[in-house]
Amino acid sequence: MIQRIQSFYLVLAFCAMMLCMSFPIATFSFEKVSSALYLFPHDMVMGEDGMPTFIGQEGFIHVWPLTALAIACAVIALVSIFLYKNRMVQIRVVAFGFLFNVVYVFLVFFWAVDAFAKKIALPLNCEVSQLNLTYSVATWASIVSILMFFLAQRAIKKDEAKVRAADRLR
Repeated sequence: MIQRIQSFYLVLAFCAMMLCMSFPIATFSFEKVSSALYLFPHDMVMGEDGMPTFIGQEGFIHVWPLTALAIACAVIALVSIFLYKNRMVQIRVVAFGFLFNVVYVFLVFFWAVDAFAKKIALPLNCEVSQLNLTYSVATWASIVSILMFFLAQRAIKKDEAKVRAADRLR
């Protein structure tokens, strides 16, 4: 049935990945200038004094692996809701979603944020250690999505165990 707890977990995982696409992953600031790393590029905003107040991402090429993984995780969460008739396939699909989400979080923390910080530090003529880094809602939402995939997989396994136990009794 579609009204199971794992469907709720998978909907929450989908919503969390949608948050990742809406909010910045991390925000960097140095004095009066700030920048944010989004999954979709944003442009530079100039201040009243002619200095940039927000440095944008100059290309989609830097974050396309993150964007592809976030979209894949969201699609997997949405599609796996409707695989309730075949729980073993649903378990495998949710496991792939969990794996993709772990890779996504790994890339965010160990690749994208560091690479973008180095890219931002150059035009500001500062060290990377001088940038103030703040992780945003998108980063924490991806971690919540990992938890939701895990809980969904556990609930699907419990349902499968119940069905097998009922089949043994027949």
